[in-house]
Amino acid sequence: MTYHPKSDFIATLMARGFVADCTDYQGLDEALAKGIVPAYIGFDATASSLHVGSLIQIMLLRWLQKTGHKPITLMGGGTTKVGDPSGRDTERSLMTPEKIDANIAGIRKVFATYLTYGDGPTDALMINNAEWLDDLNYLDFLRDIGRHFSINRMLSFESVKSRLDREQSLSFLEFNYMILQAYDFLELNRRYGCLLQMGGSDQWGNIVNGIDLTRRVLDHEIYGLTSPLLTTADGRKMGKSAGGAIWLDGDLLSPYEFWQYWRNTMDADVGRFLKLFTELPLEECDRLGALAGSEVNEAKIVLANEVTTLLHGKDAAEAAEATAREVFERGGTGEDLPTLALQPSDVGDGISAAQLFVRSGLASSGKEAKRLIEGGGARLDDAPLTDPGRMFVVSDIASPLKLSAGRKRHALVRLEE
Repeated sequence: MTYHPKSDFIATLMARGFVADCTDYQGLDEALAKGIVPAYIGFDATASSLHVGSLIQIMLLRWLQKTGHKPITLMGGGTTKVGDPSGRDTERSLMTPEKIDANIAGIRKVFATYLTYGDGPTDALMINNAEWLDDLNYLDFLRDIGRHFSINRMLSFESVKSRLDREQSLSFLEFNYMILQAYDFLELNRRYGCLLQMGGSDQWGNIVNGIDLTRRVLDHEIYGLTSPLLTTADGRKMGKSAGGAIWLDGDLLSPYEFWQYWRNTMDADVGRFLKLFTELPLEECDRLGALAGSEVNEAKIVLANEVTTLLHGKDAAEAAEATAREVFERGGTGEDLPTLALQPSDVGDGISAAQLFVRSGLASSGKEAKRLIEGGGARLDDAPLTDPGRMFVVSDIASPLKLSAGRKRHALVRLEE
């Protein structure tokens, strides 16, 4: 890519590695250089929080606002009732409207830490597509919107094609998802003057659909931009760990565990992640990313501190680093470690070491816990633990126990007060 952008937004995205593709670099860049551009990313409300896999999209919106434009967080209160087939082998289970609303309220808390919402020209808007989808008249929608979609073309889209190629069922409900998403872009353009949709590169087809539909119906020029689908250096998808999803809600994942996720970044990912997930100057990202040997650990601490500060605040980041240093450098227990609080009734006549590792989130299953303990990767109060069947009674947990999985993951077990 040799395009030299005029706008701060495109220049920032290209320099920091956010851009996979764009429908019209020059047209979008000129619109951004000319004035305030409203842009959106859609998020379906399938859980009560977003996880790290959505963080690149959140940072796109944050940079948009920081460079003088207007972010729109579009919540899929309507489309969540259908379910996005992209990247899925099976149909999503359907949710009640009440559950969807509760999830949107949870996700709103996450966005509020990254974006400034309000009524100003560059203040963010949170909009729910149920605003226009819930009251659609089916026949009118088919006649006015459906006629612009070719079934032949829809069948060629990856989200549909991959399911059909594997002879896995794709319901008519899911098949409609791409039409509804395209219609979202049209309505955001009509109602809020939105000129740009952003998303992961797996959303390219859906974004292009929305642009085509808006041109056909309103004759407006709008744009699409995608970010790369992120994987870690060892090929894993962003957002998951052995203990489960890396949630952005502090009630679902403690700030310490969030900090620790970034502290455990692979060496090869440090420079790239500093550019994508922090606001440090590019020169500093390059300097830290070039560190090798034991020095790279300090770069990982900077990464963990910067990312945690953006989400949970400076105090939480400093507390997490202090806990980590106490645990790793001085062998302490660390007050901020994730904690499993048990009632005496949970312990009953005894609870096994393997169960404690599963319940504390250090292992995802009894099988994994057994393998970890028997393989020498588990410690109890910093001493080797080798018997997965070792039983603990209430008196054993009267003082907190420190469990460790490997050298980097720890949890406390204590009795509920």
